Amino acid sequence: MGPQLVVVGEEGFPDTGSDHSYSLSSGTTEEELLRKLNEQRDILALMEVKMKEMKGSIRHLRLTEAKLREELREKDRLLAMSVIRKKHGM
Repeated sequence: MGPQLVVVGEEGFPDTGSDHSYSLSSGTTEEELLRKLNEQRDILALMEVKMKEMKGSIRHLRLTEAKLREELREKDRLLAMSVIRKKHGM
């Protein structure tokens, strides 16, 4: 279900039939709305921080993977050279 527009008038908030902690019931006060809004902002800010941390971790893992692949290529090259030397009695 997509976003919904809630229009607040004299009749109060519509009953969404939802029991989520972020749902609103009729009679929700301005103070409660502000508290819920601040909670949502805090959650979004935390998610943004975690996303940045994850991006940094992914970047670090990619660099580590590239270094390990390069080390593996170098070891394969050295191993291949030693096999060739043994074959030719060097």
